[in-house]
Amino acid sequence: MHAITVKDRDAGVSGLTLTELPHPHAAENDVVVEVHAAGFTPGELDWPSTWTDRSGRDRTPSVPGHELSGVVTELGYGTTGLTIGQRVFGLTDWTRNGTLAQYTAVEARNLAPLPADVDHVTAAALPISGLTAWQALFDHAQLTTGQSVLIHGAAGGVGSIAVQLAREAGARVIATGRAADRDTALGLGADTFVDLQAEKLEDIGEVDVVFDVIGGEILERSTALVRPGGTLVTIAEPVTVHPHDGRAIFFVVEPDRARLADLAQRLRDGRLKPIIGAVRTLAEAASAFTPEKRTPGKTIISVKEV
Repeated sequence: MHAITVKDRDAGVSGLTLTELPHPHAAENDVVVEVHAAGFTPGELDWPSTWTDRSGRDRTPSVPGHELSGVVTELGYGTTGLTIGQRVFGLTDWTRNGTLAQYTAVEARNLAPLPADVDHVTAAALPISGLTAWQALFDHAQLTTGQSVLIHGAAGGVGSIAVQLAREAGARVIATGRAADRDTALGLGADTFVDLQAEKLEDIGEVDVVFDVIGGEILERSTALVRPGGTLVTIAEPVTVHPHDGRAIFFVVEPDRARLADLAQRLRDGRLKPIIGAVRTLAEAASAFTPEKRTPGKTIISVKEV
């Protein structure tokens, strides 16, 4: 089968190549999925899990990408809840070969059934962005109706979902990004937009929740905006500076079949819309990691030709 692989950590993005790999087989509680569309995170070439397995052993050449939508083609021993030929979408394990391939093996529990009226490209944009946004806002920050939330990177894959979820929950949403992101963020339901390149972040005032996807200076400056009893949640980096009288949480998204099903239903109801910035072929996946032009939303790799 065709797959994008990496084997030289020092080569970075230039080390991504389209190669031939053996067809995967399903281990116990696994399924093999024919990948129709896949998502990736540009920074995952820096993740230790891209290069080593759970025991720290080199696992290259490895296949990046951890979001998929496709069709089940093989069931492993003991696998329940899914059937051959079923449309599914979900999140693959960090330390196993990923989704930038024609086929991939994944734990069945990481996948949810995909309704027939949701296309594969749209579904592939949901797993990491949707689960991350939900877990940040509601599992970790316990955001509730009437609270205020500051969402950085509001036009990106994760941030755009977070804006929509927070708005539907009845929170007051303050979105940040670049000037070109203003209309996108406000169109998603943000009450206010702050241009981080031209406007002063500190003028926002105190908020109940900060959701950070940027890290660095923005993360540090945001700690001062958390009101007493509030929460700062970040996926960018471990927290070293904490709010004066609040919580600070760094987390990595976890698979959740039930929540994936809920996100798919929200999409079907028109209550949630992932922003897809670009769609590329598998052969173009390497260049998609470093796009020449920045676009809002998430880049999706269309793997199966139709």
